[in-house]
Amino acid sequence: MHTGIEDYALIGDEQTAALVGTDGSVDWLCLPRFDSAACFAKLLGDEDNGYWRISPVGADRCTRRAYRRDTLVLDTEWDTAQGTVRVTDLMPQRDQAPDLVRVVEGLDGEVTLHSVLKLRFDYGSIIPWVRRVDGHRVAVAGPDSTWLRSEPEVRSWGKDFGTHAEFTVKKGEKVAFVMTWHPSHESRPPLVDPFDALHHSVEDWRTWVSRCRYQGPYRDAVVRSLITLKALTYAPTGGIVAALTTSLPEEPGGVRNWDYRYCWLRDSTLTLGALLAAGYQEEAEAWRNWLLRAVAGDPADLQIMYGLAGERRLPESELPWLSGFAGSTPVRIGNDAVNQLQLDVYGEVMDSLSLARESGLSAQPDVWALQTALMDFLRTHWRQPDEGLWEVRGGRRQFVHSKVMVWVAADRAVRTLERHPELDGDLEDWRALRDEVHREVCERGYDPERNTFTQSYGSRELDAALLLIPRVGFLPPDDPRVIGTIDAIREELDHRGLLLRYTTADADDSDVDGLPGSEGTFVVCSFWLADALYMTGRTKEARALFERLVGLANDVGLLSEEFDPVTCRQLGNFPQAFSHIGLVNTALALFGEEGAG
Repeated sequence: MHTGIEDYALIGDEQTAALVGTDGSVDWLCLPRFDSAACFAKLLGDEDNGYWRISPVGADRCTRRAYRRDTLVLDTEWDTAQGTVRVTDLMPQRDQAPDLVRVVEGLDGEVTLHSVLKLRFDYGSIIPWVRRVDGHRVAVAGPDSTWLRSEPEVRSWGKDFGTHAEFTVKKGEKVAFVMTWHPSHESRPPLVDPFDALHHSVEDWRTWVSRCRYQGPYRDAVVRSLITLKALTYAPTGGIVAALTTSLPEEPGGVRNWDYRYCWLRDSTLTLGALLAAGYQEEAEAWRNWLLRAVAGDPADLQIMYGLAGERRLPESELPWLSGFAGSTPVRIGNDAVNQLQLDVYGEVMDSLSLARESGLSAQPDVWALQTALMDFLRTHWRQPDEGLWEVRGGRRQFVHSKVMVWVAADRAVRTLERHPELDGDLEDWRALRDEVHREVCERGYDPERNTFTQSYGSRELDAALLLIPRVGFLPPDDPRVIGTIDAIREELDHRGLLLRYTTADADDSDVDGLPGSEGTFVVCSFWLADALYMTGRTKEARALFERLVGLANDVGLLSEEFDPVTCRQLGNFPQAFSHIGLVNTALALFGEEGAG
């Protein structure tokens, strides 16, 4: 078991991805898609649940590791008494089947390495049948099959239901391993040349990064975040998963363990804005088009999240044979929050489609018809309580952020009609709705004694999502209620200079979210605070906070969902798209003029 989530690095092919530890072990990989069953699940269990480690004999943690500049190609190096060796990990862009490529290179001296591959299909529960075919090790179980080969060929043997190999490399020598997956009922896919794949992967990523318009401070962190977002994109559809993993805990040993391998609507506007501002219009269009396909249908059936291709059924279940990361159970797949009502997503969709229209993305038929249908639904349902942005499981409430996003939906509809009078719509009715929502939120969601908006109507609790009020235009940044809300959140949700998203109850008094235990600080919320500080003229404080947040990333620049400032450990699913979107957007806000490319 690794000591921390931050010990991992990401490699991927834009259809799935793997996590590689500092000891050279691939401990998480789902094939053939992000949301498929894992064939390496040691991350959430132990060695019997599947992994693939290549490292010097007797060595543990690597000496150093880094991505090759502007790529998703990972180099891990060990200095040993016998010499220095590098393992380069990548997943090349797939033509037909997913490949995991691992290239071992001697840098100095003569180093002996050991490879141990334990495949365990269906989240570590199925041991495959393994045989030799034409120099390959072929593993088959049910619908899954993998082929393992090396160039040049390395002798391997079976032991403890795994495939072992031991070999030596001298300075300048290279040995490449390739593991290829395909459906077991199909023939073996064409072989890839691992050395060509490495060369082309480096070139392809650097060509993609060259499109980035941002040239300002912390460019390396911005580029790493954009590469991570690209790696979390399911290329066939344009959908962006919230994270690579499921069930990494928000509290070590706790039960707040969720499956994040799906696409959330709450991220849509912020994602679209980040991609457009950084110069990635093609990716922005793909995300917008995914959004249109996913939400098509009856507005009453709008979900908070969807599958990679827009799938709607994401049933939640538990995997009792997995012991969980750091003993955190249950391990869950699927997500029952898909069935929740969250009114904020209507505002996110309306805002995203408005941003797409005003940013000049290619026109799509029936977009306005979809938007008017969403407004028709909101007009009669906006007063309902909901589960809110954070998917609480403690019952529905009148969440203030949800109502603010209803206002955003009405506001964007009004603005669209004002700018495009050729479109059909009930302008006066939408204006009236916008004014009514605004008035109610200011009356029922604001605490005049404390000069702050609250998490829900009549509550005293706060919510970091309220920091978005000036960003979405509900009130101007210089409004005393906005400043008061920012200051109250900084005081009441602060945890050693970072922000909790809301106050969680203790194990004996589950309240708002209906769950026992607590969680770490929520990384994107602290980015929102930096944005709010900047918008209210506190630029020096905003930049200082941003600099600290960039420093929360691990040694290869990756951020998880949450962070524990006491232990300085990352928490929650990893790497987290929301956190990296926050980094990009805050950098663009703070240094936009300096960084314009």
